[in-house]
Amino acid sequence: MKSNRKLALALLTGIAIGIAGALSIHAQQVKPAPGYIIGEVELKPGADTEALKQYGEKVPETLAPFNHQYLIRRGKTVSLEGEPPKTIIVIAFDSVEQAQAWYNSPAYNAIKPLRQNSTNSRLFIAEGMTPK
Repeated sequence: MKSNRKLALALLTGIAIGIAGALSIHAQQVKPAPGYIIGEVELKPGADTEALKQYGEKVPETLAPFNHQYLIRRGKTVSLEGEPPKTIIVIAFDSVEQAQAWYNSPAYNAIKPLRQNSTNSRLFIAEGMTPK
């Protein structure tokens, strides 16, 4: 009987050490910093609003293959210093590379001229803080 208890205790100890080691390794894995597309958009005088409407309808399907989340999409902007942009858009991605991949994707490149021809825009990719 004693040897069965010792065997069971050794087995449980080994399992506990294995779980603790796996959790420690998982906690130490480096997660990439998130990437953010930040856009400032203003309609050009005499802009083709129909083209811009088409752009707005097609953007979500270009984003679908990329893990993304809109953080800001239009909304109220209050200026603390300087002139505020007319419209701000912020889209979060898992990494800067994912944000860049979306921007350079064939699907987005196909509709990008609709925005560029109708707006004065500035787009940036910013690297966020690495999650702990």
